[in-house]
Amino acid sequence: MNTGSDRGTNESAADESAVGATGATEGAEAAEGAEQTPHVSKAPAFIKARRSLHLSWQVGVFVVGLAVIAAGVAMLVLPGPGWVAIFAGLAIWATEFAWAHLVLRWTKRKVTEAAQKALDPKVRRRNIILTSVGLVIAGALIGFYLWKYGLVLPWNLKDQ
Repeated sequence: MNTGSDRGTNESAADESAVGATGATEGAEAAEGAEQTPHVSKAPAFIKARRSLHLSWQVGVFVVGLAVIAAGVAMLVLPGPGWVAIFAGLAIWATEFAWAHLVLRWTKRKVTEAAQKALDPKVRRRNIILTSVGLVIAGALIGFYLWKYGLVLPWNLKDQ
């Protein structure tokens, strides 16, 4: 199994000094290179050694990931952390399938971008204003209901 550590010690030392000399740009390029490495199965070596056993492993991983994602979809309408379960199922698939690894990486990037956008002062100000307006409207409606009917539940109203 190639882990990328089979280079000689002289090459390794030269690369380390080059990274130290050029700074963050080399580190960013190395990170991009690491992201473009081919996807390798996370199955144990004895499973990868036999094709039929590896195929069975992949089917098992797919079924488990599908079950977790199905539970996550159900939890979107039922109580529970639906999105967390969906992403967990996708992460399970990403251990064996390159397409799921790419989808998971794309999702992480989009979530990070959304988090950065949400922290933008203009967006935060807009969200605070919209939330405040919504709370004022909800308070006015509740106040009007209490003024008109008192503390009577809507299904117990007799005089409409």
